[in-house]
Amino acid sequence: MKRPLLYILIILALPSAALAQRKDRHGKYIARLSVEGGDTIQVIDLLPVYKFKRPIDARRHEKLIRNVKLVYPIAREARRRLEQMEEEMLSFPTPKEQREYMRRMEKEIKEEYEPVLRKMTLSQGKILIKLIDRETSNTSYELVKELRGGFRAVFWQGIARIFGANLKDGYDKDGEDRLIEQIILLYEAGYF
Repeated sequence: MKRPLLYILIILALPSAALAQRKDRHGKYIARLSVEGGDTIQVIDLLPVYKFKRPIDARRHEKLIRNVKLVYPIAREARRRLEQMEEEMLSFPTPKEQREYMRRMEKEIKEEYEPVLRKMTLSQGKILIKLIDRETSNTSYELVKELRGGFRAVFWQGIARIFGANLKDGYDKDGEDRLIEQIILLYEAGYF
C-alpha cells in the first residue's frame, strides 16, 4: 500500500525534463522550471476552475464566455477605428470637411457591421456597450454625442432603453464586470 504513495512522491520530487517542456494546445509553456534560493521548483500554470452550485449558473457562465468571444473583437475594432478617425479628423482644416468624412466613415461602418449587429442578441449588445467603454474609455452615449451630436445620442439612448439596454453603462472591471474581465484576460492569453 505504501508503494503507490512512494512512486507518486518520487515523481513529484524529481523535476521532469519532459514536463518542464510541456506545452498546451496553443503552444504556450504550461510547465517550467524555476530556481529559487538554490532549489529547483517546477511551476505549472493552471486555468482558473469555476465551481457552481447550480447547473444553470455553469450554463450562464459558458454563455457569457461565448458572448464575450463574439463581441470582444468588434470592440477592439471599434477602438482601432476611433483612433484612426481621430487622427484623420485633425488633418481636415474645416468643420465641413470633417462632417463629410464622418458621414463617409459612418456609411462604411454601417455597411460592414450592420449584418453582424443585427444578428446579435440583446445580451451580446449589452456586453458590447460595456466593452466599448472598456476599450475607448468613453461610454457609447458619449461617443455618439461627440461624433454625431446630442440629438442622435438622446435618440439612440431612448431606443436602447426601450430594449432594456443603456448606452451610458460603464465598465467596472473590479465590480459587476469582474467575470467579463477575467474572460477577456484569458481570451487575450489564448486560452479561449
